[in-house]
Amino acid sequence: MFKKILVANRGEIAVRVIRTLKEMGIQTVAIYSLADKDSLHVQLADEAVCVGGNKSQDSYLNMKAILSAAVGTGAEAIHPGFGFLSENSQFAQLCEQCGITFIGPKPETIELMGNKANARIQMQQSKVPVIPGSEGFIHSVDEAIKIANKVGYPVMLKAASGGGGKGIRLVKNEVELRKAFYQAQQEALSSFNDDRMYLEKVMKNVKHLEVQVFRDENGHVAYLPERDCSVQRNKQKIIEESPCSILKNDERMELGKIAIKATESLNYLNTGTIEFLMDEHHNFYFMEMNTRIQVEHTISEMVTGVDIVKAQVLIANGDDLPFTQDDLKAHGTSIECRVNAEDPQNNFCPASGTVDYLYLPTGNLGVRIDTELYPQATVSPFYDSMVAKVVSWGPTRDEAIAKMKRLLDEIIIKGIKTNIEFHQAFLCDNQFMQDNVSTEYLEKEFLPEWKKGRFDATL
Repeated sequence: MFKKILVANRGEIAVRVIRTLKEMGIQTVAIYSLADKDSLHVQLADEAVCVGGNKSQDSYLNMKAILSAAVGTGAEAIHPGFGFLSENSQFAQLCEQCGITFIGPKPETIELMGNKANARIQMQQSKVPVIPGSEGFIHSVDEAIKIANKVGYPVMLKAASGGGGKGIRLVKNEVELRKAFYQAQQEALSSFNDDRMYLEKVMKNVKHLEVQVFRDENGHVAYLPERDCSVQRNKQKIIEESPCSILKNDERMELGKIAIKATESLNYLNTGTIEFLMDEHHNFYFMEMNTRIQVEHTISEMVTGVDIVKAQVLIANGDDLPFTQDDLKAHGTSIECRVNAEDPQNNFCPASGTVDYLYLPTGNLGVRIDTELYPQATVSPFYDSMVAKVVSWGPTRDEAIAKMKRLLDEIIIKGIKTNIEFHQAFLCDNQFMQDNVSTEYLEKEFLPEWKKGRFDATL
């Protein structure tokens, strides 16, 4: 087993990984920027190395500095967390060249699945159902128009190397497509240095489901119960739950079989998440694959009892999967609310500052809070606004929701603005309570009413 692992990330995910590594008896190395010198992950690690200035490109994206820190401290492996370099094939390749184990899939797999159009082609060849649209890259606006006319408007124009909502445009007609094509292409070029585009039909009233998969070096493969990630704003997940309450057992098994087929077609290694759209008739369509651990892995852990980070480390060490498919049953329901440092009343503008006072409820069955916050901690403006993940579990979905409402009601964070009251209001929404929420619901139906003050956040 590895004796020392460097965690190439920050915030709550770095804290979460470090804690599991400590439980496994593995020495930990944290990296940090100047802005994060007093952060919790730095305090918890056995060693910590400053890798650059405040900006991500100077620190958490600084491959040379991170690899130097790993070599200098004698780390045998690197856990990338999510975001930053977690899906960077060049970084994974450099780790190999330095004799350091990258805890994740092979560089060529990251490269293949990181390009969304190539991923579509791979899934089509593997007989995995994909969203109707282009079969490869779109090289001109005229080609895009031809495909859009075939599948029908509205369509979603997407950057092949996209992520974080960049290089994506919703297009309702040919006039909009002509204008949006060049805008999206330029945004993709500046964000990813790749202006290749592809196109998918916009599917209405869909749920966003995802399946986390594992595969070890000996070909053992398994999937975790699905997660429903349909509560979104600006294509960013806000609330997730597992399992999806409206799926029947035979549908759940069918979704799992599709995920396994995709995983085996890639000769995948370690863990990844395959994301699907599910239409009103419960047909599943491949959307993309994230070749890393997900923010919302917590809810899968709550319903299965599996430590996903520990499994990642074991697989990276060459061990077999520490579980079989029969072990991965969903027990009860788990829900996660992402707590962001932002002001929902001011168009969700990111917030920063010092945490003057903090109270996080602990105790009671089915409670988990992953966070980087502590009293007097500084929330800087340089990184993602998520500062905590509040996770509840209950024997039923209604009980998990009730527990989440209680947790959010007890949390006190003073000194920075957060979106907790927004979560409280949404959890009281009838459509959410009935699990009748599509990917468009929060933005198109709930948010306009909430802005008018028609929801009481203290219910």
